[in-house]
This record gives sequence, structure tokens and C-alpha cells, in this order.
Amino acid sequence: MLRDIRKKRILKQLFLLLGAVLMIVFISKYNTEPSISRSPHRRGQNNTKVKTRIRIAPDVFPMPKCEQNMSVTNMTDFKSLPNVIKTFLYYRHCRHFPMLLDAPDKCGGANESREVFLLLVIKSSPKNYDRREVLRKTWAKERLYKGAWIRRLFIVGTSGENNQEKAKLNTLLQMEQEEFGDILQWDFIDSFHNLTLKQTLFLQWVQTRCSAVPFLFNGDDDVFANTDNIIDYLQSLEDNDGSKHLFTGYLFIEEKVVRWTGSKYFIPVQIQETNTYPPYCGGGGYLLSGFTASVIHQMSQNITIHPIDDAYMGMCLAKAGLKPTSHSGVKTLGLNVPSKQQNDLEPCFLRQLLLVHQFLPPEMYVMWKQVNDPHLKCSPSTKLR
Repeated sequence: MLRDIRKKRILKQLFLLLGAVLMIVFISKYNTEPSISRSPHRRGQNNTKVKTRIRIAPDVFPMPKCEQNMSVTNMTDFKSLPNVIKTFLYYRHCRHFPMLLDAPDKCGGANESREVFLLLVIKSSPKNYDRREVLRKTWAKERLYKGAWIRRLFIVGTSGENNQEKAKLNTLLQMEQEEFGDILQWDFIDSFHNLTLKQTLFLQWVQTRCSAVPFLFNGDDDVFANTDNIIDYLQSLEDNDGSKHLFTGYLFIEEKVVRWTGSKYFIPVQIQETNTYPPYCGGGGYLLSGFTASVIHQMSQNITIHPIDDAYMGMCLAKAGLKPTSHSGVKTLGLNVPSKQQNDLEPCFLRQLLLVHQFLPPEMYVMWKQVNDPHLKCSPSTKLR
């Protein structure tokens, strides 16, 4: 038994090493994405090159200054709260921040956004260049599949231990934007407790820039998404072309609010008094319709920002009288493989799913190549439970 465990460890280390080598070779060989239209066309039409209009400048509209709300110090037991929670409460009221990077023509403009079938909205951090680069070459590649256009956006804030590091990361993002035109950046601190803010800012953006897009994928930059399967699933919805409610993923029902201060998910009663969340889908990745994105945006205007972004989506749905649903192909908590002797990185497992969380960049690249290998043969023993 000990020998088997050592063998599996060695195999996984070799797998990661191979993935890293292949990823370096791949990125160095294909340092740019194949030229495709940044302006979407009708399904089935031939693609043509259209120059992308990229804005790399702050918003020209006056923005209210985000100032510390000192009145929160009057809350009961405020002094005993962790510093990250105190900071969240100080600035929770701030919901408007200057936009540093925009992609106004990502969907061809608001009036043409209906021609994008699926918009991939990927939450990223400024420093996660390696993740973004691998995703651009794998499942998040912009392309036409079965007559449906797939477009990609990374949504980020700002980060850095000091102004110098922050400036370097902003420069990196600007260089990525100039090459790929796939980044939305706002001038707020990119952190776990600001994920909800990131989501609300994006929902505002989509209402003005991409309001007619039928479907959206919203997820993290360390998930493996089988975009072919996602398109197949969405196109199979006979009674929903994006104009009706859809919000599906890995469903949490009656999830308890974490009260342990040592957890990054800790929520004190000063933020939420109730002990359970409304039903919601795990934030690793979920699918929603354009209709539902619009509804969530409307509801969010009257719901106080909450630190847990996926739970906040559930709150917005509950306020609108809508429910999230479960999809068996979304595995944000990992895979439940049929046998302990089987590798959970088996491509035949991933070929059956919509999404799995989580993967390292080398793993992501290797798995994408293997899952899309036309010669891949899958036996009945690899069927997931």
C-alpha cells in the first residue's frame, strides 16, 4: 500500500513537470492568439478582422471619493473584530470606482452584444499572469463553436505591497490589454473581501457594454471549464435563449454562516445576523443568462455589499424571487472518482463535465490538450458517479 502511495506521488510530480515544460514551449511558440474578430458576427458567418478599440485611461466622469466611514466604530464589539473585517466595514458603502482598463467593443457594442453567445467572465488578480496566459490558450480561447461566439474577459482590481509594485502590475495589465483586449480593471484593492465589489462593478459594466448577451460564465482563473460542453448545454435549452432566468452550478442549500474568526469565510453578526445563507451556487464557476445578470444588477442596488460574493449572488436572487439550480457537471469542490486507484486528472472524467475546480497552470494546459485529443478512448470504468 505504501509503495502504491509513493508511486502515485511520483506520477503526479512527473505530470506537473511535464505540464510545466509543455506550457513553456507552447506559450513561447504561440505568444499571440490567432487573429479573430473582436467585433462579433452572426452565427455561421465568416470571420473578418476588426480593429479593437481599447481604452487605457481612467473614467472621465466625476467619481465620488471613497472615504472611511468612522460611524461603524460604534457597532457593538467592533474593536474585537479582525482587521480585515474592520477594513471591509469602513469602506463597505463605497460602490463606485474609476475604471482603469476597459474593453468597450468586446461584445461589438451594446447593440450588437446579442451576437456573442457566451461571455466568459473570469475573476483574476493582477499578479496571476501565468493563469491568464494559459486560459487564453485553452478553454477561454475566443472562438466560434457550433455557430456560437465565445468571448473572454478578465476582471481585476489593483494590488501590490507598495506603490512601486502596484505600478509594475498595472503596467503588466496594460501590456496584456494592448495585446489581447480582454481586461476590465477598476481602481480598488483586489482582495478576497472585495470580490463582491468586483462582481457588482462588472454587472454595471455589462448593462452598458454587453446588455444583450444571452449567456455568461462567471468563475475563477484556476478552474478548468469545458467550454464545448457548456455551449452544448446552453444550446440544448429549448425554452431559454437567454431571455429567461438561468443560474446554475454547484448548489449550496442552507449553508451555515461561518462564525470562526480563524476562517477566511468568517462573517460576524455585525455583518449578518442570520445563521444561514439563501441558496447559492459556488463562486468557483456558474452559468447565468443575460436576463438573470440584469436582475441581479437591479437587486444589488438595494442590498448592502457582503464579503462572500457567491452568497451575495444568492441574496440578490432571493430578493427577486428567483432560485439557483444544481448542475451535475459543475464540480467546484473537486471530483468524486469511481475508484481510489484512479487518477482524478483522468481526461475521460473531465470530458464529461462542464467545470472542475481547481488546477495549476501546467495541469490546465495538459488536461486541455488531452481532453480535446480526437484519439482519446474512454472506457466504461471512467464514467463518473
